Amino acid sequence: MAHDGLEPAPEALAAFRAAKGFMPADEGLALYAAAVEAGRLRLPLLEIGTYCGRSTLLLADAARRSGTVVVTVDHHRGSEEQQPGWEFHDAELADPRDAAGRLDTLPVFRRTLAAAGLEEHVVAVVGRSPQAASVFGGAERFGLVFIDGGHTDAHATADYEGWVPQLATNGLLVIHDVFPDPADGGQAPFRLWQRARNTGVFEDISATKSLRVLRRTGPGS
Repeated sequence: MAHDGLEPAPEALAAFRAAKGFMPADEGLALYAAAVEAGRLRLPLLEIGTYCGRSTLLLADAARRSGTVVVTVDHHRGSEEQQPGWEFHDAELADPRDAAGRLDTLPVFRRTLAAAGLEEHVVAVVGRSPQAASVFGGAERFGLVFIDGGHTDAHATADYEGWVPQLATNGLLVIHDVFPDPADGGQAPFRLWQRARNTGVFEDISATKSLRVLRRTGPGS
């Protein structure tokens, strides 16, 4: 999918580069391009896995451009690999009032969003993905579903089964951290990408490093 010369607002891109998070700039720009295209459906955009809001900023800027909003879902306690003793743990995000040392990324996310002036374009859902998906419900609800939550098979599958049925026809499904080679990363997102392709109702649109974009071409999931 070509970027068509579309770029985020300079202040949004600067905020993205400065924010805590793991998405490289080239994948972020590919996500932004997908969000702008999906925004033409005039439906909300969905992000599963907020963390500190790095990718949310680009989605919010795309939503602002399209006159819609981004709904971002996270329990803000960090995923498996971000817990104490694991590779991606950030001690600065630990909740000082939590005896187990669990993370609390919500305050950082709120400050990040406010500093970028994008709060009014974001609906933040604080809770676990399966419960949030059951509350929303309904088909043709979102123009884009971006899956970037927990990377175990159980969590990734729950995200897919809870939210992909709510993606509109001609909407875009975006999956992050898709690594065909197990040596490069976990395989749960890769299996989601394969699952979507095998349904017969998704077509590949683009691949930028580990970011995959697919278009839903018909009903079913």
